[in-house]
Amino acid sequence: MRAEIISVGTELLLGQILDTNANYLGQQLAELGVDVHFKQTVGDNDARVRSAVRLALGRADVLLITGGLGPTEDDLTVASVAAELGRPLERHDDIAERIRQFFAHRGRVPSENVYKQALIPAGAHPIPNMRGTAPGVHLDHDGRELFLMPGVPFEMYGMMEGYVVPRLRERTGGVVIRSRVIRVTGEGESAVEARIKDLIGGDSPTIAPYAKLGEVHLRVTAKGTPEDVARQLVAGERALRERLADLIYGIDEETLEGVVGRLLTQQSATLAVAESCTGGLIAKRLTDVPGSSAYFLEGIVAYSNEAKRDLLSVPSSVIEEHGAVSAEVAEAMARGVRQRARSTLGLAVTGVAGPAGGTKDKPVGLVFLGFATSERVDHRRLNLGEEAGRAGIRALAAQAGLNLLRLRLLRNSA
Repeated sequence: MRAEIISVGTELLLGQILDTNANYLGQQLAELGVDVHFKQTVGDNDARVRSAVRLALGRADVLLITGGLGPTEDDLTVASVAAELGRPLERHDDIAERIRQFFAHRGRVPSENVYKQALIPAGAHPIPNMRGTAPGVHLDHDGRELFLMPGVPFEMYGMMEGYVVPRLRERTGGVVIRSRVIRVTGEGESAVEARIKDLIGGDSPTIAPYAKLGEVHLRVTAKGTPEDVARQLVAGERALRERLADLIYGIDEETLEGVVGRLLTQQSATLAVAESCTGGLIAKRLTDVPGSSAYFLEGIVAYSNEAKRDLLSVPSSVIEEHGAVSAEVAEAMARGVRQRARSTLGLAVTGVAGPAGGTKDKPVGLVFLGFATSERVDHRRLNLGEEAGRAGIRALAAQAGLNLLRLRLLRNSA
């Protein structure tokens, strides 16, 4: 079964509000095993609403339309759909009475335009609105079903859960669509795709890559009975793990900082962080995780050379000889913060975030990570480039720092 979502509202096109309704409807339809191939957004205009409905009727079995069901002049969805289908509007006295009671219960007298909501296309079934005045509309038309619902999310959710979902579930026969997101970091989208190219494009499960800043998400989607879907998702994840191994850091809603926190907890390890170019981003992400006080001891933002010297015991001679952005300083920062906090591990970052400050030898985007334990200190050099801009370079450096920590912890647990 194919469905199409039509969101009506000029405010959506102007970017004044986010179309959270379409997101919700997509999730609900996936749970029902209904494929959504298209989504349209159209303004409050009769001709354009009719055009959108006409187009959707030519390629979908089910139309879910939200917005434009209220009492004002620009609420024209019901009338436009009725006109496109060649159905006259009919007044439903029971709906009008419910509207009157809705206002009376609140001690108000409705204006006459409110009763516009009692006009329903001929042959349609009103969808009860237990949370507002505008009823929804359910139409069977030439083998296709149309569900018209208010744009107010709270009201629309009630109609979906109480009326539309049960109706569609009868037609799908227990088929569901489920997805699992495999989270990857350490390589870019093109490099990841090259590793799994032959896995992309299958029917079920399907695997699709999505590039994010500093990571790649691989969405594995399967369709069938719940049992079949579960097996397909497990098989898809297994195939990706065989190809990508430690590049995969998490599943679905897992965060990199959450994974790092879990590994630190499992190993009874503690951490201190020294940051320069990232300005505290690594510490911020680590402490976003509830319970992080069990393993995160201290974060130092040592931006100036004096702070690196005074707070982290970085020798002035090392800074003078190699510069603040160098492997030697990154290692000294990691060693210094670990000793200062008496933590198991120390992590440090220093770099050129730009847009100014870069040189031929040390361009914008050059970053050094330092890592220290009681036995050893080492570093990693990164060339992040200047294309991401200052904010992007800082975010990428923080991501790389957390990933370095994750990989070292995995090595310890191997």
